[in-house]
Amino acid sequence: SGYKWHWERFYLDIKKKFFTLRTISHWNNLPRDVVESPSLEVFKIHLEMVL
Repeated sequence: SGYKWHWERFYLDIKKKFFTLRTISHWNNLPRDVVESPSLEVFKIHLEMVL
């Protein structure tokens, strides 16, 4: 998917980006229909189905 993040960009400043580093792997593992949700409400519904 075009929404993948790469942890290498954030490695140098790990203290400021710790939350981002932890969430990147979770975001990349989400199904495409969750990531590409058209609204926050739809995103929450799809996320609940995945979890």
